[in-house]
Amino acid sequence: MTHADSADSSPEDTVEGADPETDESPPKRKHSALREGAILVVLAVVIYYVMLTFVARPYLIPSESMEPTLHGCPGCTGDRIMVDKISYRFGEPQPGDVIVFKGPPNWSIGYKSIRSDNPAIRAVQNALSIVGFVPPDENDLVKRVIATGGQTVECRAATGLTVDGKRLDEPYLDPSTMMADPAVYPCLGNEFGPVTVPEDRLWVMGDNRTHSADSRAHCSNLPADAQRGLLCTGDPTAGTIPVSNVIGKAQFIAWPPGRWGGVDSVNPQTDSQAAAQTLAVSGG
Repeated sequence: MTHADSADSSPEDTVEGADPETDESPPKRKHSALREGAILVVLAVVIYYVMLTFVARPYLIPSESMEPTLHGCPGCTGDRIMVDKISYRFGEPQPGDVIVFKGPPNWSIGYKSIRSDNPAIRAVQNALSIVGFVPPDENDLVKRVIATGGQTVECRAATGLTVDGKRLDEPYLDPSTMMADPAVYPCLGNEFGPVTVPEDRLWVMGDNRTHSADSRAHCSNLPADAQRGLLCTGDPTAGTIPVSNVIGKAQFIAWPPGRWGGVDSVNPQTDSQAAAQTLAVSGG
């Protein structure tokens, strides 16, 4: 019995490293690593959410309304822009700024939801939208600010596009479009206005004037003026957008690589030549 006891406790039968504390260490380290990984993922999501909500957000340009400044068309690689959400926390949009905004109700007629008809998938999309992995289900648009609250915007064949009686200089427009027939179509569309922009609202237009459903397309008209082709002579709030609807300022093109660069804010009202051309606003 003594010999057997001695044999059972012999060093040869003892597994090397069979220390109870050592055996428990690997699971503890594994669980600790999993916790750390989960915490890092949560922190990354929170930081990403904060950035999208308060700092900047990417947007895809879906149409040609801002050509040649921003590229976009069905079936092509549209520009992806970064929209700055900080600038307008300390100030308001200025003439010449390219902005992204949520379309007012009368601008969103015909808007089709980008959510799935499947309730389960739609719930997942809505959840992912909260943290920015899926776009919000709203009619977000991009245009250039032409006039702000209190200013009067108008376009006539004889004077072109004016704000407070001063003809604008707009170097961001496509020269080929401008030269199509400048004598007949300086407005690149129907004549309109005058429209006095209400306070805390903006008059916005696309750089591609002949292919942009902008403030001109959504404003109201008096029947008599509409019959003679003069637009935007009714309620000025219909064609303008609230400043509160502005999501942010387009700052630069992030994608594709060949299009990398800033989005210029060119104030067409302060150009030296335009400022010198103070025009008498005619009633016709």
